[in-house]
Amino acid sequence: MAHEKDFAARPQSTADPEHPNGRAQLPTNVKLLGWTSLLNDTASEMIFPLLPAFFIGVLGGTKTQLGFAEGLADSVASLVKLWSGGWSDRTGSRKGFVFFGYSLAAMARPLLAVAAFPWQAIAIRAIDRFGKGIRAAPRDALIADATDPKFRGRAFGFNRAMDHLGAAIGPLFAAAFLWFWPDDVRVLFALTLVPGLAVMAIVLFGLRDRRFAPVQRTAFMLTLKPFDRNFRLYLLTLVVFTLGNSSDAFLLLRAQDLGVETWQLPLLWCAFHLVKSSATLVGGRAADRFGPRPLIFLGWGLYAIIYLAFALATSAWQAWVIFLIYGLFFALTEPAEKALVANIVGPDRKGLAFGWFNFAIGVVALPSSVIFGWLYEQQGAFVAFGWGAALSALAMLMLVAVRPGARR
Repeated sequence: MAHEKDFAARPQSTADPEHPNGRAQLPTNVKLLGWTSLLNDTASEMIFPLLPAFFIGVLGGTKTQLGFAEGLADSVASLVKLWSGGWSDRTGSRKGFVFFGYSLAAMARPLLAVAAFPWQAIAIRAIDRFGKGIRAAPRDALIADATDPKFRGRAFGFNRAMDHLGAAIGPLFAAAFLWFWPDDVRVLFALTLVPGLAVMAIVLFGLRDRRFAPVQRTAFMLTLKPFDRNFRLYLLTLVVFTLGNSSDAFLLLRAQDLGVETWQLPLLWCAFHLVKSSATLVGGRAADRFGPRPLIFLGWGLYAIIYLAFALATSAWQAWVIFLIYGLFFALTEPAEKALVANIVGPDRKGLAFGWFNFAIGVVALPSSVIFGWLYEQQGAFVAFGWGAALSALAMLMLVAVRPGARR
């Protein structure tokens, strides 16, 4: 790709105007995408900590149906991520995918305010996640395109930190709103339109489309042929881990089971995301310094311990402590997992690579959440959370065989 050749010949850390005086600064596009992530997650997380209680207590759904709803939403997103990432490589442009994806989610979320039956909430969540699927891989590729490879961990860490900061602001706003208007949860859902419109404006008027030469003009194909065995093994490892990584909605249900009151759930979710936001900045830099694979290994090990702790917990204060520690898992793994993708696949077809990365994570989201929901409902918390811990340990063993070196 001509874009990548120019990039290699002119390192951004010394000559790029977005890196003045040789200092490694984040490119403008990375900063803008960080702000869109913050605002989008502010809207999304105004809803999510209340969704399990709303779905079961107001709409009359079950835990198994909740698992189906969240699993279906993530699976829909994963299928679309694969398509959108590969297609953005072929078109030579990514901004349109990002704008349409954010717009679709911004319009869908407020519709929960008028949902009357579980199937309507399931459909709305699926549309919301469909929008995420369209934007996610092109957005990640846009970040990778704009950033010097030496600082990709930092760039992805910044994006995830802003994402998690928004995910802390949203529940805090929800808790304050419900303190004054405890019976107006549907009005709260409708208000998510406001940050959604702000996201659309930033992407449309602020984001610069870094156009590049399309990788091919032949028929569009979603294939793993351009990637080597190492990348395919990494995808398989992610599939195994994700099969035991069910929706966090079940963690909120577990917190309720342990005695956390409904009005406290947004505050718990806020504190959880504050830990994620602050720690992810450090995690991104650590991935650049120590390499992404060691951090993923540590993160998955911590995940297994946390799920065992959720299984054995007996009181509300323990739920708070475990949730806050759980935030460290994301700091260790999220920037590192994406940085490892960019390092393994090299300069070409990053959009398709991130599409496959997101597909591998999301394709098992439906069976993962359905299995977890059924185990939780039929066998209890210990079996359900033990299942997640066991698969995390298996994925750690598989990760040993993945080579961390970058292809140039």
